[in-house]
Amino acid sequence: MKIPRLVIAGTTSGVGKTAITCAIIHGMKKNGYSVQPFKVGPDYIDPSYLSSISQNNARNLDAWLMGNQELLSSFTKNSKSNCSIIEGVMGYYDGFSGLSNYSSTHHVACLLKSPVILVLDASKTARSIAATALGFKKFHKNSRIVGVILNKIGSKKHEILCKQALQSLKITVLGSIPKDLELSLASRHLGLIPVSENTSMRKKIHSVAKKIVDFIEIDKLIAISNNTTSIPKQKNKKIKKTKTIIAVALDNSFNFYYRDNIDALRREGAKIKFFSPISDSKVPSCNGIYIGGGFPEILGNLLHKNHKMKKTIKNLAEKEIPIYAECGGLMYLTRSINYGSKKFNMVGLFDAETKMTKRMKLNYTKGKIKSNCIISPKSKNLRGHEFHYSELNSISSDSKFVYQLSLGDGIKNKQDGLIEYNTLASYGHLYFDNSDYAHRFVESCVNASKR
Repeated sequence: MKIPRLVIAGTTSGVGKTAITCAIIHGMKKNGYSVQPFKVGPDYIDPSYLSSISQNNARNLDAWLMGNQELLSSFTKNSKSNCSIIEGVMGYYDGFSGLSNYSSTHHVACLLKSPVILVLDASKTARSIAATALGFKKFHKNSRIVGVILNKIGSKKHEILCKQALQSLKITVLGSIPKDLELSLASRHLGLIPVSENTSMRKKIHSVAKKIVDFIEIDKLIAISNNTTSIPKQKNKKIKKTKTIIAVALDNSFNFYYRDNIDALRREGAKIKFFSPISDSKVPSCNGIYIGGGFPEILGNLLHKNHKMKKTIKNLAEKEIPIYAECGGLMYLTRSINYGSKKFNMVGLFDAETKMTKRMKLNYTKGKIKSNCIISPKSKNLRGHEFHYSELNSISSDSKFVYQLSLGDGIKNKQDGLIEYNTLASYGHLYFDNSDYAHRFVESCVNASKR
């Protein structure tokens, strides 16, 4: 398959990858191109920016969660636009460990055989920028780096000095972006603020993209993206007939979902109905519920006040309706969320309290599923990731866990996956499309509808 594509990588986190990627997408759209965005790694927040600019749902590309083959399959299946733009994660070579590039942006670029544009923070440097660029280009024998974009340029003289230093290396400069606080994006404890939370953030990223694009060589980037090798066509998975209904929580509090997970549920025969735990009074008629991650603590007061919704979800759980929840969804199902000096009462299905912490837990997770549950039979291996600033306190001594972790912090003694009735909730996020999770969850919902 001929898929025009580019990877936008950075030397470190916080170098400006997201804003610059959004500007490139905006510039390509101005040139009449449709763009499909992707994000390397397990991130949920950056993809919301890419989706807003491109008007296409961004997809994640994570070799740890998906495996190489599934990553390629997802990429080719979803690359239906004129060009695919892939935003990297962290520093270009940062992956699962310091010993290899596994699961790094470089790893993904190699799998996709994609040219790479490296974003460099030029602030507080001039000729030394060449040493950084050369180091990244030579660090791996096949770096795939074909050009750089200079960010945070202080003046015209500064730009000239940087370009002169890079000239001898024959590294093409494809953009020089001035240092400007108005070109930065607001952040929160888990990174950037999701654009789904308010219109001001959507307006901000569109404004930033429009300003930055004038400093980027869009025509040259388009030419580079078109000069790529073909990728073998991947086999499409069979779509099953609709046989159950799954209600998915989607609003300003719960919006951390892999699009591939939703697609996998549909492919396995689920009709998806979205609902809002913030503003709806009840869950739509369904045979199962999926509550993803997000920031329930930010709008905790609104969740707290929606007593009808909380009561409905708890009643459905007690009736053995299958419920699958991740991270923010887990927090919502506990007795309460303590956020700063405030305490918000939640569903109360699990006998535990959620407390916000100062230390972020950001890990890939690995382990075994030690007993049958709504997404898997026992003894199956699992891979996921956790990404949160909270922990569970006052957990009942008779709480049951189904994940035994060998990697990751988990909740208690490296355990995760709380079970109550037919509900499974975890801090860990799972990827459905390279496993039987979607099939098993759909079948659990079908069986529940027969009772």
